[in-house]
Amino acid sequence: MKPALGTVHLVGAGPGAPDLLTVRAARLLGEADVVFYDALVSPGILALVRTDRRVAVGKRSGRHSTAQRFINKQLADAARRHRTVVRLKGGDPMLFGRAHEEIAFLHAQGIAVQVVPGVTAALAASAELQVSMTRRGAARTVAFVTPRVGEGERESTWIAAVLAADTAAIYMGAGEATAIREALLQAGKPAGTPVAVVESASLQAKVARGVLGDLPRLAASAGGPIVILLGEVYAAAAVEAARASLRSASQAA
Repeated sequence: MKPALGTVHLVGAGPGAPDLLTVRAARLLGEADVVFYDALVSPGILALVRTDRRVAVGKRSGRHSTAQRFINKQLADAARRHRTVVRLKGGDPMLFGRAHEEIAFLHAQGIAVQVVPGVTAALAASAELQVSMTRRGAARTVAFVTPRVGEGERESTWIAAVLAADTAAIYMGAGEATAIREALLQAGKPAGTPVAVVESASLQAKVARGVLGDLPRLAASAGGPIVILLGEVYAAAAVEAARASLRSASQAA
């Protein structure tokens, strides 16, 4: 086995806006010999990459994507040829980014790995809403969950986590809004639980506010990546959205 020449850096690209990258992430994009990037990495961030060696290894639900084992091998091969290899991941590498699989494989190959955190979608969405996920007196627990389960993986406990937390962020819920609503309602979550659906947080974001019972309608118009936020901390935002809707209806009449 050829010894590794370089280091693989798992870099968080954040929610999309280039100026939300960490200083270290921006520096590595300029220094990288080769960059492997996800489908959700924005063009503005890719514009910071100086090398011409750019490899798309994106994964999108329902679309053709690169097998994880092939990504792992590409990273290892690149580290044996180059000093600075960047694996650019949307959001934060350590949250729903399959970082563990890549780290474990590279370590087994004797390849050095560094991780650069990024702003995750739920935090960017909260910034768009200007609503704290842990507002004092209203929320002291937060759950980051996804209903998506890979083939051969154990059953997810996302529903129990949402029920136990004061505030919840549901990732990778696009196209599954109806199933998410029904699962939570059947588990006892009130239909009136305040909800916010944020699409493309930090990049011309679109926000829809309402309650859990209306989740499919709120998510129906989304064309980009979304995060679904639930909890009483969003109650005021939901009420204001309802009032704005009534005002618009009365003005149209």
